[in-house]
Amino acid sequence: MMGPVLAACLLIILSTAWISQANEALCKKDGGVCSCNNNKNSVDCSSKKLTAIPSNIPVETTELRLNFNSLSKLSPTVFHHLSKLTYLSLDNNQLQTLPTGVFDHLVNLNELRLGTNQLESLPPGIFDKLTKLTWLDLDRNQLKRVPEGVFDKLTNLKELELQRNQLRSVPEGAFNSLEKLTWIQLEKNPWDCSCRDILYLRNWIREKQGNVSNIEAAECAVGNKAVLEITEKDAASDCVSPNTTTAIPIGTMTPASVIYDDIHEIKVPQENFQKFLGYQEPDHLPTQPQCLMSISGYLGLMMSLMLTSAAILYVFHFLKKA
Repeated sequence: MMGPVLAACLLIILSTAWISQANEALCKKDGGVCSCNNNKNSVDCSSKKLTAIPSNIPVETTELRLNFNSLSKLSPTVFHHLSKLTYLSLDNNQLQTLPTGVFDHLVNLNELRLGTNQLESLPPGIFDKLTKLTWLDLDRNQLKRVPEGVFDKLTNLKELELQRNQLRSVPEGAFNSLEKLTWIQLEKNPWDCSCRDILYLRNWIREKQGNVSNIEAAECAVGNKAVLEITEKDAASDCVSPNTTTAIPIGTMTPASVIYDDIHEIKVPQENFQKFLGYQEPDHLPTQPQCLMSISGYLGLMMSLMLTSAAILYVFHFLKKA
Protein backbone atom coordinates (compact mmCIF):
# COMPACT_ATOMS: atom_id res chain seq x y z
CA MET A 1 0.00 0.00 0.00
CA MET A 2 1.33 3.45 -0.90
CA GLY A 3 2.44 5.47 2.13
CA PRO A 4 0.64 8.74 2.98
CA VAL A 5 3.75 10.88 2.38
CA LEU A 6 4.47 9.26 -0.99
CA ALA A 7 0.82 9.61 -2.00
CA ALA A 8 0.82 13.27 -0.99
CA CYS A 9 3.98 13.98 -2.97
CA LEU A 10 2.54 12.25 -6.02
CA LEU A 11 -0.67 14.29 -5.69
CA ILE A 12 1.39 17.51 -5.51
CA ILE A 13 3.28 16.55 -8.67
CA LEU A 14 0.06 15.71 -10.50
CA SER A 15 -1.58 18.95 -9.29
CA THR A 16 1.42 21.00 -10.46
CA ALA A 17 1.26 19.36 -13.87
CA TRP A 18 -2.48 20.01 -14.01
CA ILE A 19 -1.98 23.67 -13.13
CA SER A 20 0.77 24.00 -15.74
CA GLN A 21 -1.48 22.46 -18.35
CA ALA A 22 -4.30 24.82 -17.38
CA ASN A 23 -1.95 27.81 -17.57
CA GLU A 24 -0.90 26.86 -21.07
CA ALA A 25 -4.50 26.69 -22.20
CA LEU A 26 -5.66 30.28 -21.83
CA CYS A 27 -6.78 30.79 -25.43
CA LYS A 28 -9.49 28.88 -27.26
CA LYS A 29 -7.07 27.50 -29.79
CA ASP A 30 -5.21 25.82 -26.91
CA GLY A 31 -8.38 24.57 -25.26
CA GLY A 32 -8.88 27.59 -22.99
CA VAL A 33 -11.85 29.89 -22.47
CA CYS A 34 -10.45 33.18 -23.80
CA SER A 35 -9.85 34.48 -27.30
CA CYS A 36 -6.40 35.83 -28.08
CA ASN A 37 -5.10 38.01 -30.87
CA ASN A 38 -1.34 37.58 -30.64
CA ASN A 39 -0.65 40.20 -33.30
CA LYS A 40 -2.35 42.89 -31.23
CA ASN A 41 -1.49 41.40 -27.82
CA SER A 42 -5.20 41.33 -27.07
CA VAL A 43 -6.94 38.87 -24.71
CA ASP A 44 -10.74 38.66 -24.67
CA CYS A 45 -12.21 36.82 -21.67
CA SER A 46 -15.60 38.56 -21.80
CA SER A 47 -18.90 36.70 -21.30
CA LYS A 48 -17.27 33.51 -19.99
CA LYS A 49 -19.06 33.31 -16.61
CA LEU A 50 -15.71 33.70 -14.86
CA THR A 51 -15.70 34.02 -11.07
CA ALA A 52 -11.94 34.62 -10.93
CA ILE A 53 -9.42 36.13 -13.33
CA PRO A 54 -7.17 33.62 -15.16
CA SER A 55 -3.69 33.62 -13.67
CA ASN A 56 -1.92 32.94 -16.97
CA ILE A 57 -2.57 36.15 -18.93
CA PRO A 58 0.63 36.90 -20.91
CA VAL A 59 2.78 39.77 -19.67
CA GLU A 60 2.83 41.23 -23.20
CA THR A 61 -0.94 41.81 -23.17
CA THR A 62 -1.96 45.37 -23.97
CA GLU A 63 -5.75 44.93 -24.15
CA LEU A 64 -7.67 42.80 -21.65
CA ARG A 65 -11.44 42.33 -21.71
CA LEU A 66 -13.05 40.79 -18.64
CA ASN A 67 -16.50 42.36 -18.95
CA PHE A 68 -19.80 40.48 -18.65
CA ASN A 69 -18.55 37.89 -16.17
CA SER A 70 -19.33 37.07 -12.52
CA LEU A 71 -16.32 38.64 -10.84
CA SER A 72 -17.16 39.75 -7.30
CA LYS A 73 -13.68 40.56 -5.98
CA LEU A 74 -10.11 41.14 -7.15
CA SER A 75 -6.80 40.07 -5.70
CA PRO A 76 -4.62 43.11 -4.86
CA THR A 77 -1.84 41.77 -7.15
CA VAL A 78 -3.90 40.28 -9.97
CA PHE A 79 -2.73 42.89 -12.53
CA HIS A 80 0.79 43.50 -11.22
CA HIS A 81 2.47 41.56 -14.05
CA LEU A 82 0.50 43.40 -16.74
CA SER A 83 2.30 46.75 -16.82
CA LYS A 84 1.91 46.97 -20.61
CA LEU A 85 -1.89 47.15 -20.48
CA THR A 86 -3.40 50.16 -22.23
CA TYR A 87 -7.03 48.97 -22.10
CA LEU A 88 -8.84 47.13 -19.29
CA SER A 89 -12.56 46.41 -19.14
CA LEU A 90 -14.14 45.08 -15.94
CA ASP A 91 -17.61 46.43 -16.56
CA ASN A 92 -20.76 44.34 -16.14
CA ASN A 93 -19.50 42.21 -13.28
CA GLN A 94 -20.40 42.02 -9.58
CA LEU A 95 -17.48 43.91 -8.06
CA GLN A 96 -18.35 45.37 -4.66
CA THR A 97 -14.94 46.74 -3.66
CA LEU A 98 -11.56 47.56 -5.20
CA PRO A 99 -8.48 46.60 -3.15
CA THR A 100 -5.95 49.32 -2.52
CA GLY A 101 -3.07 49.13 -5.02
CA VAL A 102 -4.82 46.81 -7.49
CA PHE A 103 -4.09 49.20 -10.42
CA ASP A 104 -0.72 50.52 -9.22
CA HIS A 105 1.36 48.70 -11.87
CA LEU A 106 -0.84 49.72 -14.81
CA VAL A 107 1.23 52.81 -15.53
CA ASN A 108 0.48 52.69 -19.29
CA LEU A 109 -3.28 52.32 -18.99
CA ASN A 110 -5.32 54.66 -21.21
CA GLU A 111 -8.82 53.32 -20.67
CA LEU A 112 -10.39 51.74 -17.58
CA ARG A 113 -13.98 50.52 -17.60
CA LEU A 114 -15.61 49.72 -14.25
CA GLY A 115 -19.23 50.51 -15.11
CA THR A 116 -22.23 48.38 -14.16
CA ASN A 117 -20.84 46.80 -11.01
CA GLN A 118 -21.83 47.13 -7.34
CA LEU A 119 -19.15 49.53 -6.12
CA GLU A 120 -20.27 51.57 -3.12
CA SER A 121 -16.96 53.27 -2.42
CA LEU A 122 -13.49 53.88 -3.84
CA PRO A 123 -10.27 53.50 -1.82
CA PRO A 124 -8.27 56.73 -1.53
CA GLY A 125 -5.49 56.82 -4.11
CA ILE A 126 -6.94 53.96 -6.16
CA PHE A 127 -6.18 55.80 -9.44
CA ASP A 128 -3.00 57.63 -8.39
CA LYS A 129 -0.63 55.60 -10.62
CA LEU A 130 -2.83 55.85 -13.71
CA THR A 131 -1.33 59.12 -14.91
CA LYS A 132 -1.84 58.23 -18.61
CA LEU A 133 -5.52 57.47 -18.23
CA THR A 134 -7.75 59.27 -20.74
CA TRP A 135 -11.06 57.46 -20.13
CA LEU A 136 -12.54 56.36 -16.80
CA ASP A 137 -15.93 54.66 -16.65
CA LEU A 138 -17.63 54.36 -13.24
CA ASP A 139 -21.26 54.59 -14.33
CA ARG A 140 -24.08 52.39 -13.04
CA ASN A 141 -22.56 51.58 -9.67
CA GLN A 142 -23.73 52.44 -6.16
CA LEU A 143 -21.14 55.08 -5.29
CA LYS A 144 -22.37 57.24 -2.43
CA ARG A 145 -19.26 59.43 -2.34
CA VAL A 146 -15.85 59.85 -3.91
CA PRO A 147 -12.76 60.30 -1.69
CA GLU A 148 -11.02 63.65 -1.60
CA GLY A 149 -8.30 63.82 -4.23
CA VAL A 150 -9.24 60.53 -5.91
CA PHE A 151 -8.99 62.16 -9.38
CA ASP A 152 -6.07 64.47 -8.62
CA LYS A 153 -3.43 62.48 -10.54
CA LEU A 154 -5.58 62.01 -13.65
CA THR A 155 -4.29 65.10 -15.40
CA ASN A 156 -4.66 63.50 -18.86
CA LEU A 157 -8.24 62.36 -18.38
CA LYS A 158 -10.56 63.38 -21.21
CA GLU A 159 -13.74 61.42 -20.46
CA LEU A 160 -15.28 60.65 -17.07
CA GLU A 161 -18.51 58.70 -16.55
CA LEU A 162 -20.17 58.98 -13.14
CA GLN A 163 -23.82 58.76 -14.13
CA ARG A 164 -26.35 56.50 -12.40
CA ASN A 165 -24.71 56.32 -9.00
CA GLN A 166 -25.85 57.54 -5.55
CA LEU A 167 -23.75 60.71 -5.38
CA ARG A 168 -25.24 63.62 -3.45
CA SER A 169 -22.18 65.87 -3.76
CA VAL A 170 -18.46 65.74 -4.52
CA PRO A 171 -15.62 67.03 -2.31
CA GLU A 172 -14.29 70.55 -2.73
CA GLY A 173 -11.75 70.53 -5.58
CA ALA A 174 -12.70 67.02 -6.78
CA PHE A 175 -12.37 67.93 -10.48
CA ASN A 176 -9.81 70.75 -10.31
CA SER A 177 -6.95 68.64 -11.77
CA LEU A 178 -8.95 67.49 -14.79
CA GLU A 179 -7.74 70.26 -17.09
CA LYS A 180 -7.97 68.10 -20.25
CA LEU A 181 -11.50 66.88 -19.59
CA THR A 182 -13.78 67.22 -22.62
CA TRP A 183 -16.72 65.00 -21.60
CA ILE A 184 -18.37 64.16 -18.29
CA GLN A 185 -21.57 62.36 -17.35
CA LEU A 186 -23.09 63.31 -14.01
CA GLU A 187 -26.78 62.67 -14.65
CA LYS A 188 -29.03 60.26 -12.73
CA ASN A 189 -27.41 60.97 -9.36
CA PRO A 190 -29.46 62.27 -6.39
CA TRP A 191 -27.58 65.58 -6.18
CA ASP A 192 -28.59 67.29 -2.93
CA CYS A 193 -29.11 70.91 -3.91
CA SER A 194 -30.19 71.94 -0.42
CA CYS A 195 -26.71 71.35 0.98
CA ARG A 196 -23.83 73.84 0.85
CA ASP A 197 -21.53 71.05 -0.33
CA ILE A 198 -23.18 71.20 -3.76
CA LEU A 199 -21.91 74.72 -4.42
CA TYR A 200 -18.47 73.51 -5.49
CA LEU A 201 -20.04 71.34 -8.20
CA ARG A 202 -22.30 74.20 -9.29
CA ASN A 203 -19.38 76.61 -9.58
CA TRP A 204 -17.25 74.07 -11.45
CA ILE A 205 -20.05 73.37 -13.94
CA ARG A 206 -20.51 77.07 -14.56
CA GLU A 207 -16.78 77.55 -15.08
CA LYS A 208 -16.43 74.63 -17.51
CA GLN A 209 -19.69 75.17 -19.37
CA GLY A 210 -18.95 75.33 -23.09
CA ASN A 211 -15.64 73.51 -22.73
CA VAL A 212 -16.82 70.19 -21.29
CA SER A 213 -19.62 68.40 -23.14
CA ASN A 214 -22.73 67.17 -21.31
CA ILE A 215 -21.76 69.05 -18.16
CA GLU A 216 -25.19 70.68 -17.83
CA ALA A 217 -26.97 67.30 -17.42
CA ALA A 218 -26.55 67.15 -13.62
CA GLU A 219 -29.93 67.72 -11.96
CA CYS A 220 -31.05 68.14 -8.36
CA ALA A 221 -32.77 65.15 -6.78
CA VAL A 222 -35.71 67.35 -5.80
CA GLY A 223 -37.42 69.75 -8.17
CA ASN A 224 -35.75 68.67 -11.42
CA LYS A 225 -33.62 71.78 -11.30
CA ALA A 226 -30.24 71.84 -13.00
CA VAL A 227 -27.33 71.96 -10.55
CA LEU A 228 -25.81 74.91 -12.41
CA GLU A 229 -28.99 76.94 -11.75
CA ILE A 230 -29.13 76.64 -7.96
CA THR A 231 -28.49 79.68 -5.78
CA GLU A 232 -26.83 80.14 -2.40
CA LYS A 233 -30.32 80.42 -0.94
CA ASP A 234 -31.25 77.03 -2.42
CA ALA A 235 -28.14 75.49 -0.87
CA ALA A 236 -28.48 77.13 2.54
CA SER A 237 -28.47 73.97 4.64
CA ASP A 238 -25.37 72.82 6.45
CA CYS A 239 -26.67 69.24 6.06
CA VAL A 240 -26.91 68.66 9.84
CA SER A 241 -30.43 68.01 11.00
CA PRO A 242 -31.47 70.65 13.62
CA ASN A 243 -34.36 68.48 14.88
CA THR A 244 -32.32 65.85 16.67
CA THR A 245 -33.65 65.69 20.25
CA THR A 246 -32.07 62.47 21.52
CA ALA A 247 -28.32 62.38 21.83
CA ILE A 248 -26.66 59.12 20.81
CA PRO A 249 -23.60 58.22 22.92
CA ILE A 250 -20.56 58.49 20.67
CA GLY A 251 -18.94 55.47 22.24
CA THR A 252 -21.74 53.18 21.06
CA MET A 253 -21.83 54.37 17.49
CA THR A 254 -20.25 52.24 14.78
CA PRO A 255 -19.80 54.00 11.42
CA ALA A 256 -21.48 52.24 8.52
CA SER A 257 -18.21 52.38 6.59
CA VAL A 258 -16.47 50.33 9.31
CA ILE A 259 -19.22 47.71 9.23
CA TYR A 260 -19.06 47.60 5.45
CA ASP A 261 -15.27 47.23 5.42
CA ASP A 262 -15.40 44.47 8.03
CA ILE A 263 -17.94 42.53 6.01
CA HIS A 264 -15.72 42.55 2.96
CA GLU A 265 -12.65 41.46 4.93
CA ILE A 266 -14.32 38.09 5.58
CA LYS A 267 -12.43 35.43 3.69
CA VAL A 268 -14.60 33.49 1.26
CA PRO A 269 -13.70 29.81 0.79
CA GLN A 270 -12.84 28.57 -2.68
CA GLU A 271 -15.91 27.42 -4.53
CA ASN A 272 -14.53 24.26 -6.07
CA PHE A 273 -11.32 22.44 -6.89
CA GLN A 274 -11.50 23.23 -10.61
CA LYS A 275 -11.62 26.96 -9.92
CA PHE A 276 -8.66 26.56 -7.54
CA LEU A 277 -6.52 24.80 -10.12
CA GLY A 278 -7.47 26.75 -13.24
CA TYR A 279 -8.30 30.30 -12.41
CA GLN A 280 -7.30 31.26 -8.87
CA GLU A 281 -4.90 34.22 -8.65
CA PRO A 282 -1.29 33.18 -7.91
CA ASP A 283 -1.11 34.89 -4.54
CA HIS A 284 -3.96 32.71 -3.26
CA LEU A 285 -2.25 29.43 -4.17
CA PRO A 286 -0.80 27.64 -1.13
CA THR A 287 2.85 26.72 -0.94
CA GLN A 288 3.92 23.10 -1.37
CA PRO A 289 4.46 22.65 2.40
CA GLN A 290 0.96 24.01 3.01
CA CYS A 291 -0.37 21.71 0.32
CA LEU A 292 1.51 18.76 1.82
CA MET A 293 0.13 19.52 5.28
CA SER A 294 -3.42 19.77 3.94
CA ILE A 295 -3.12 16.54 1.97
CA SER A 296 -1.49 14.68 4.86
CA GLY A 297 -4.22 15.85 7.19
CA TYR A 298 -6.85 14.71 4.73
CA LEU A 299 -5.20 11.30 4.31
CA GLY A 300 -4.88 10.99 8.09
CA LEU A 301 -8.57 11.70 8.50
CA MET A 302 -9.43 9.11 5.87
CA MET A 303 -7.16 6.56 7.59
CA SER A 304 -8.85 7.25 10.94
CA LEU A 305 -12.27 6.76 9.40
CA MET A 306 -11.17 3.49 7.82
CA LEU A 307 -9.74 2.18 11.13
CA THR A 308 -12.89 3.22 13.00
CA SER A 309 -15.06 1.46 10.44
CA ALA A 310 -12.89 -1.67 10.68
CA ALA A 311 -13.16 -1.64 14.47
CA ILE A 312 -16.94 -1.33 14.32
CA LEU A 313 -17.17 -4.21 11.85
CA TYR A 314 -14.91 -6.33 14.10
CA VAL A 315 -17.12 -5.67 17.13
CA PHE A 316 -20.26 -6.60 15.20
CA HIS A 317 -18.55 -9.77 13.96
CA PHE A 318 -17.46 -10.70 17.50
CA LEU A 319 -20.94 -10.13 18.93
CA LYS A 320 -22.52 -12.15 16.15
CA LYS A 321 -20.27 -15.15 16.90
CA ALA A 322 -20.94 -14.83 20.59
